[in-house]
Amino acid sequence: MMASMTSPELRQADLDSRHAAFSLSAALPCDIVLYLLLPMYAEQFHVTLAEVGLLLAANRLVRIAGYRWVARFYAQRGDRPTCTLAVCAAILCAFGYTVASGFWALLPLRLLWGMAFAGLNLSTQAMSTANPIGAARRSGRSRGVIAIGPMLWLPLAALLASHYGPRMVFALVALTATLGLLAARRLPAHAYPEPPARRWKLPNALDWWSFLEGLTLDGLFIVGLSYMSKQSFSEHAELIAGVLMALRYFGEIVLSPLGGWLAERFGAVRVLVALSLATCAALVGFGGGALWLFAGLGPILAGLLLPVMSSLWIYSLAASALALAALACAREPAPAKAQVAAE
Repeated sequence: MMASMTSPELRQADLDSRHAAFSLSAALPCDIVLYLLLPMYAEQFHVTLAEVGLLLAANRLVRIAGYRWVARFYAQRGDRPTCTLAVCAAILCAFGYTVASGFWALLPLRLLWGMAFAGLNLSTQAMSTANPIGAARRSGRSRGVIAIGPMLWLPLAALLASHYGPRMVFALVALTATLGLLAARRLPAHAYPEPPARRWKLPNALDWWSFLEGLTLDGLFIVGLSYMSKQSFSEHAELIAGVLMALRYFGEIVLSPLGGWLAERFGAVRVLVALSLATCAALVGFGGGALWLFAGLGPILAGLLLPVMSSLWIYSLAASALALAALACAREPAPAKAQVAAE
């Protein structure tokens, strides 16, 4: 009886979550493709590898300062205006990459994308957890949908860049990102209660895990994959890196729904710890050079350390830090574990 009474609400929650995920999936290649091409074609963008690291970290750093403004705008305007404006910003960034050169010309585009991603990410998480019934399953499916855009574009971008250069690729990425506007226009536009002002506090275990996960996977791993592919393979380096990076997102498509089911079945904290430890083993293997087998601050470290430090040491240390952070999450009191489920 309860299931029949709530099924329309659940169907609407699933639909809203899917539309928000498709909006981010269409816009995300505007950012992810840059992680592949900027380290490989740094000279064409007139930046050094260290500047590449700073640029790829800038979108994360601006979110630290600007997230509260994005959250306030989201609460006042709702999902439809927030996601529509964010997708438009992503399109503008992609077109900007076709002409901008030099660190100071690229930096504003990276900052703009950081704010756009904050809005899109906030909407996808809110839509996935709006109805507590099936929230973990819905979140897993949302992550799978989000990964579709990067998975399709990474190998295609690598192939096109090797023949026509990186600039033209971003023009095509911008055109496909317009599909995200169609999904964004189908989202609800109602306002939400204003988020309470948060006082500064010391980071808890989950905060540290989130920081280190971004450092290792979205920073050291992605930038390192592009850099190490160029060093290891004289021919077809772009395509090899693009395929390997796409395999990561293919794994999200296949395994994210399973992860959502596992979180509902065994608890989010247990799944987080188990998968984080498995990730650590893969990072060590990646640092050891097993590229085919183990396909804000992270990009900075990659740009600065990869040219001068052994990759095995870099990724082993990063993996150790991520493992310790994951194990610390299991020791957190109940309120922090509830936050894991919300993530």
